[in-house]
Amino acid sequence: MNKVLITGGSGFIGNRLVRYLDNKKISIVLLSRSHETVFETIICDLKSDLIPENSMLGIDTVFHLAAQTHDTRSDLIMAQEYIKINVDASIKLAELAIKSGVKRFVFISSVKAGGSAIKGQYLTEKNQGEPEGVYGRTKREAELKLLKMSLKSGMDVSILRPSLVYGPNVKGNLELMMNGIRKGWFPSIPNVHNKRTMIHVDDLVVAIILVAKDDRAKGEIFNVTDGEVHSTREVYESMCHMLKKRKSFFSLPKFFFTFLSFLSPKFKYKVDKLFGDELYSSKKIESIGFKPKLSLKEMNETSF
Repeated sequence: MNKVLITGGSGFIGNRLVRYLDNKKISIVLLSRSHETVFETIICDLKSDLIPENSMLGIDTVFHLAAQTHDTRSDLIMAQEYIKINVDASIKLAELAIKSGVKRFVFISSVKAGGSAIKGQYLTEKNQGEPEGVYGRTKREAELKLLKMSLKSGMDVSILRPSLVYGPNVKGNLELMMNGIRKGWFPSIPNVHNKRTMIHVDDLVVAIILVAKDDRAKGEIFNVTDGEVHSTREVYESMCHMLKKRKSFFSLPKFFFTFLSFLSPKFKYKVDKLFGDELYSSKKIESIGFKPKLSLKEMNETSF
């Protein structure tokens, strides 16, 4: 890699990827809606703008992280937004990359593209089912189209499916949980011994770089986890330790959360996410040399 283009560079994962590559003295170009960094930036809103034809000049590797993830608007509007960003923009970006002679295209997808988790089972890249939700469906559609484009062109495509990502300045549901613990309103949750796989953001960045360099990753999809099994109670206790908050040994009973799940589909979804199993195997990427170094105990620590 000599010169790379990154979308989603200001996000949770993208920010760490940019820092890593900058430390390695790699030339970085960002494709972003705004210019807020010291790096060369091409202003483009993937949802509505045409990607400038000269965006890929001199670029040998594209890291495509930008995505539509959460939206609280109506299902119809939401579906349209997911398609625009996760599918259409990904294909347009890849088309321009192929036209410009880019050698490698790394697409950050999600384990949701491989289907809903099955209690007690590790999902691999092969035993996938129906993608989960509009996010999973659009990510899977983009995966299939990108792999097809790779077969018809000289550009190599590699795809990563991260499990739940943690680390400094975490986002999403983990951020909500951490803020709740910090402010004292998040309840002490029971240990129901649920099982889920996760990945530290810095280890994910290492995996991203690995598939961008290793020829064995060409045309392949990889799940990425830290190789450990975590429970939601373990996540809660790790956050309490990190925030120096006293964890309670007395927790609300599981039936309290079960009761909440009957109040509305939204509550049920949250409760299921909180206490459900989500197990994914990352043996495939480990077979080409990936070795995670960080664990939940280092949630707020960095490796670079």
